[in-house]
Amino acid sequence: MLRLIFTACHPVLSAEARAALTLRLVGGLRTDEIARAFLVPEATVAARITRAKRALAKAGVEFEVPYGEDRAARLGSVLEVVYLIFNEGYAATAGDDLLRPGLCEDALRLARVLAALVPQEGEAQGLAALLELQASRTAARTGPDGRPVLLAAQDRRRWNRLLIRRGFAALERAGGGRSFGPYALQAAIAACHARAASYEETDWATISALYGRLSVLAPSPVVELNRAVAVSMSEGPAAALPIVDALATEPGLARYHLLPSVRGDLLARLGRTEEARAEFERAAELTRNESERALLRARAGELGGG
Repeated sequence: MLRLIFTACHPVLSAEARAALTLRLVGGLRTDEIARAFLVPEATVAARITRAKRALAKAGVEFEVPYGEDRAARLGSVLEVVYLIFNEGYAATAGDDLLRPGLCEDALRLARVLAALVPQEGEAQGLAALLELQASRTAARTGPDGRPVLLAAQDRRRWNRLLIRRGFAALERAGGGRSFGPYALQAAIAACHARAASYEETDWATISALYGRLSVLAPSPVVELNRAVAVSMSEGPAAALPIVDALATEPGLARYHLLPSVRGDLLARLGRTEEARAEFERAAELTRNESERALLRARAGELGGG
């Protein structure tokens, strides 16, 4: 599988085409799932995949794990693909279930293989750390009925301590905090959650600062939305709302259900109940995952109006 990923991530392809093709062929993701990962239309992803197949065939690319400079040229795309496969498993685009455990397990296994293959690469270690730490929460992320359990309500006794220890060890191998890349920074954020004995003890100020570093190193609307959540916890919802409102015109977030979901949470905490309920209802309409939809409708219902 790793050979296939490196083949599909050949430099003859653009970075976007490498990731899209690999997610389709190796990750088994549908075109709409890949489109969500990149915040682009499905037609754009379909065209990328078609062009990528033709380019690889024309170039006669060999089925192998490359070495030296060839490996370095592809490694970034390979890491991105493994990361996106895990994300789809961790929060499925559509369907009845929040999780797709098989995808998470495949991505975690590949991340471990990559970390062993290039032990000197800090970002490979950072990705392994991130996935270990995120996977440690899996058992606590859904209740007996399969519905999502928000981080604040999760039973941390169900977090997998072995995976947490593995994540801490990989984060240590990723190098000093000053030189962290995007994956290692995300792993450092996950480590903050893992170290907190309870939700109330979470070091939100450090998490907010880490998201600030991440937004400079790898800026994206999703990173900024996550930073807003951290700011809301460290400085209050009033400080975070302008950050979220500034994202309203981002084309990539036009149908991203977590934008109105986060805004709804901030408005609810500010006592703006009617506006908050409308945001949760809008988020429920946008998501295609039934578990998330049920959760969002329940949050709207808690604010009145059914």
